[in-house]
Amino acid sequence: MIKNTSKNKLGILCRLLGYMLKVWPLFVIAIILTLLSNQLALMGPRFSGQAIDAISAANGVDFEEVKSNIVKMIICYALSAVLSLILSIIMINISQKIVGRMRTELFEKLIRLPIGFFDATSVGDIVSRMSYDIDTVNTSISHDVVQVMTSIYTVIGSLIFMWNISRSLIIVFVVTVPVSIIFTRYRSKKVRPLFKLRSKMLGELNGYAEEMLSGCRTIQCYNRQKQICKNFDNRNEEAMKAYYNSEYYASAMGPTVNLINNLSISFIMILGGILYMYSSAGVFKTGSLFFISLGGIAQFVQYSRKFAGPINEFANIIHEFQSAFSAAERVFKIIDEEPEKVDDADAKDLVAVKGNVSFFNVGFGYTNDKKILENLSITADKGKTIAIVGPTGAGKTTIINLLMRFYDVNAGNIFIDGIATDKIKRKDLRKAFIMVLQDTWLFNGTVFENIAYGKEDATIDEVIKAAKAAKIHTFIEHLPLGYDTVLSDDGVNISKGQKQLITIARAILSNAPMLILDEATSNVDSRTEIQIQEALHSLMKDRTCFIIAHRLSTIKNADSIIVLQDGKISEQGNHAELIRANGFYSKLYNSQFN
Repeated sequence: MIKNTSKNKLGILCRLLGYMLKVWPLFVIAIILTLLSNQLALMGPRFSGQAIDAISAANGVDFEEVKSNIVKMIICYALSAVLSLILSIIMINISQKIVGRMRTELFEKLIRLPIGFFDATSVGDIVSRMSYDIDTVNTSISHDVVQVMTSIYTVIGSLIFMWNISRSLIIVFVVTVPVSIIFTRYRSKKVRPLFKLRSKMLGELNGYAEEMLSGCRTIQCYNRQKQICKNFDNRNEEAMKAYYNSEYYASAMGPTVNLINNLSISFIMILGGILYMYSSAGVFKTGSLFFISLGGIAQFVQYSRKFAGPINEFANIIHEFQSAFSAAERVFKIIDEEPEKVDDADAKDLVAVKGNVSFFNVGFGYTNDKKILENLSITADKGKTIAIVGPTGAGKTTIINLLMRFYDVNAGNIFIDGIATDKIKRKDLRKAFIMVLQDTWLFNGTVFENIAYGKEDATIDEVIKAAKAAKIHTFIEHLPLGYDTVLSDDGVNISKGQKQLITIARAILSNAPMLILDEATSNVDSRTEIQIQEALHSLMKDRTCFIIAHRLSTIKNADSIIVLQDGKISEQGNHAELIRANGFYSKLYNSQFN
């Protein structure tokens, strides 16, 4: 495999050909059909030329010869059309298999990428690559690849036929063809960056649209529709400009090459007419270099159009390939992303987890120039509850990201039961935790399936028990189909509080020894919060718990409360101790309840 295959045309072409080789039986059939179809199409002008010669024969019209050649011409063109239709169907099949595989590889890579990738890349841009960019590649494979194969065979075949008809007329192409090739290469180098920019701008536009649509309630609440529309119009204008520029400069290739080809055909007809006059006058004898018949001129003109046509189409194909290559580059860029770091060869299985957790002098920053945590040390013994509070940006969620190894620490280490987390298999580490996050996630499926997601082999009785513990069972029973009720995408047909309760039921169903609660009750009312706290009390029993909360009423009973400020621990103790200390925590608590 060529290095940097996501960044150069040859590498991208090799990768696309690699996909084709995986469906090589169909591709071989497509090549055979291409050869047969084009050979039959190339035979047509020959028979038409022979029919013209039979009509213009000096000894009178040979009607049988004319009839025979016309019938042969019709048969050739008809069979060529049928084979072309079959070829198109096969190429559509090939293209769908290829793009299907590309989508699978892209999605499988996305699932294995680190969380940092998704923090830095918008969902809209990712969806744009999976839909628009892959569809662009699909169009190129299903149509342009056939066109390339057809063009190559047609150009070579036409050249051979023209060589046999009149070698002297071919000299016209000695001038016009190099001009076409030089112009096409020059123009394509100018156009390719424009197609890359087009794909980039469309991805950014989709990302912005996805972001704004997901926050439409907030936009309407703050009456920001006009500003959002203005921002969208600006981005849309930039995307339209990028699209226009790429198409504008690419569109110049086709007409220019077509002009050159039309001039070449005109020169052929003029030169051929002169040669025919001298040939018919007997100046050029049959078999000589410059001799040509009327039927020969007709054949040569038809073959010259077949020869020039693919060259003209080649300019358009280059245009389409530029777009496809830019799209494929964006797809391959994700496929080539480094997946989440594999476990070390000596990584250990995490079995019989007790739940003793400790941070030792941990330092971390998402970028090299900005530290989020510095020299952080925390100890959480088995079954204890640790609450983490602090102002926005203090590093509370970062602690959870490091605990789950969504990111690796820059300094220090984190230990589970005395084993450094970077020496534990990620699969085992993450299975040891239950997570209930502020941003709930439900998928398009039944209520039962969404709750059972926490335990693969969960029974309906276990799901109901978990739902009762999460205080959501009564609500579910009143749904049209109970636990078989299908939730729409991300549970938009139920309230945020109900979505949170379902995710808590999912967590209750799990039997992991450690629990992470990240603003788990932020989307429910006070009365429901009390019910959830009762449910969580049993869930937290005998589990090591980490709680991030802005509503301090939820952490009063925590064994230890850690106050983070600027990435460092400024205070630590239980609720009563921190209130007596009259520090940041005390002021924060009093500001919420006084």
